[in-house]
Amino acid sequence: MSDAIKHECGIAMIRLRKPAQYYIDKYGTAAFASNRLYVLMQKQINRGQDGAGVANVKIDTKPGTRYISRYRSVEPSAVNFIFDKINRKYKKAKKIGGHDALTDGAWLKENIAFTGEVWLGHLRYGTHGENSIETCHPFLKQNNWRSRNLVMAGNFNMTNVEELFSKLVEIGQHPKEKTDTVTVMEKIGHFLDEENQRIFDKYKHQFSNEQITQLIEEELDLTRILRRSCRDFDGGYAMAGIVGNGSAFVVRDPTGIRPAFYYADDEVIVVASEKPAIKSAFNIDFNLIKEIQPGHALVINKDGSYAEPEIMPAREKKSCSFERIYFSRGTDPNIYQERKNLGRALIPQILKAIDFDLKNTVFSYIPNTAETAFLGMIEGLEDYLAAKRREVFVDGKPFMGDLDELLSFRPRVEKLVSKDVKLRTFITSDDTRDSMVANVYDTTFEVIKSGIDTIVVIDDSIVRGTTLEKSILTTLDKLNPKRIIIVSSAPQIRYPDCYGIDMSKMKDFIAFRAALALLKERKLSNTLDEVYEACLALPYSTENFVKGVYSAFTDEEISNKISEIVTNEDIKAEVQIIYQTVENLHKCCPEHLGDWYFTGDYPTIGGMRVVNKSFANFMEGKTVRAY
Repeated sequence: MSDAIKHECGIAMIRLRKPAQYYIDKYGTAAFASNRLYVLMQKQINRGQDGAGVANVKIDTKPGTRYISRYRSVEPSAVNFIFDKINRKYKKAKKIGGHDALTDGAWLKENIAFTGEVWLGHLRYGTHGENSIETCHPFLKQNNWRSRNLVMAGNFNMTNVEELFSKLVEIGQHPKEKTDTVTVMEKIGHFLDEENQRIFDKYKHQFSNEQITQLIEEELDLTRILRRSCRDFDGGYAMAGIVGNGSAFVVRDPTGIRPAFYYADDEVIVVASEKPAIKSAFNIDFNLIKEIQPGHALVINKDGSYAEPEIMPAREKKSCSFERIYFSRGTDPNIYQERKNLGRALIPQILKAIDFDLKNTVFSYIPNTAETAFLGMIEGLEDYLAAKRREVFVDGKPFMGDLDELLSFRPRVEKLVSKDVKLRTFITSDDTRDSMVANVYDTTFEVIKSGIDTIVVIDDSIVRGTTLEKSILTTLDKLNPKRIIIVSSAPQIRYPDCYGIDMSKMKDFIAFRAALALLKERKLSNTLDEVYEACLALPYSTENFVKGVYSAFTDEEISNKISEIVTNEDIKAEVQIIYQTVENLHKCCPEHLGDWYFTGDYPTIGGMRVVNKSFANFMEGKTVRAY
């Protein structure tokens, strides 16, 4: 993606189902779980580079013994930094317990931190606010009663934080922050406390307090807690938690916006945001990895048993299509094929744009995540050429060109764009930054026929258009092509996201800027006032009024205007921008229909309210977050 945007965080959980000694004897290391969690997190580093955190909980420790350990970091290599610290614990064990300490599971658990049965890791992409160690997950809600402690981490954004915050105040709490993470944790923590009290009241006349504590840990009903906690949530989420007694959960929103997958056998239960991470860490077949269903939770009891109960009624599944287009690792076989299909689906639009002149067209891609879509695009061109040959040589259709050339012709493919990762533009002042940005990308010279060739370059998506305008087009124009066609494997991004992606301000979208320009040209600027008035008059409406900004224009008109906006006066070549259609997106990713940033069809009420508020903020000149 040429326009870098921050997006969903990543979660990783491991629950060991055997005693520590089992893993030492079988795998020859006391760091079995630590090593696997490290791989799970490294394989999801694409999901969060602002910070990371790891928590570990020991089950059934003696009173006076620490049983929750946590490290967090915002270092540049946060995952390595954390696991280096964890590994030092094992070195310490050998130093204080002797050479045999590392082979004694019981001794390690009693004496060394990060040797418990339940592990929770998190990778953070800070879409809003500061980037500090205090903002890194996992978060802790601590208590002197073990079963009232809560460790939480998640991949989520809530659209109704104000409402949730008010509910906490109404029940008498005094939350220390008005953030979705703290608010969610406090709400789940509240019902965790109530569940503890319910079981205590059940046994208070039959057993001693010490006995009741043990009964509470055995009978704690996480499903009941989650059903009571999540009923007011509006947003996209995959939230993971560990209770101090060792029970754990991962709950997914009813629409399935945020991803969560798990694998279980008699040794481990594993959860991650992406399937390839589980595949790599445990070397298992993809078909053994299951998806946590929307509205359900994977609930792991203290004894290691597990279930996937329904927490809230599932709605129509609208999992984030950006996961498939860009965010998730392309090593997932399904995602890999979907991305190829997205490239292939663009062939009719591309052929029309180049006037079917393949001979004088060179195809390339913007590195490096668009490579898979590029492969699909080339396969689509090969299929087109094969069909043409079949028409001539099998069906006998007339052909005016050279038959030998038709037989041997292949699409012209070159690597035209490469990124200079060493060039740092963020250190320059604003007045010189644009000139620096223009040099972020390099190009390959002497492969384009000057004034004759058309260049077709595919990108994952075009969000703001800044890099395209300031760098990529300028770089490609140095090759002196006749035309430059930029192809987006995603449709036009028109609306903000409020479920995890850092796309919250209307004015940032190149499609929105194009619509504004068209409204001004056609003297329809009163449309903005009408939409604004509707947003103010009905702030709690379930209708997306911002669709009215685009309703007077076709997709092609918006694309053409975008082409004009990103083409500065120094560009000599003709420039055209082509976007994927929403219809083709759904055909290519049929199980992942979340498309609100393209269509404005938000899957939750909160999403509709956010888009209207975001537009109102734009009209009022506010640059604040709309949720």
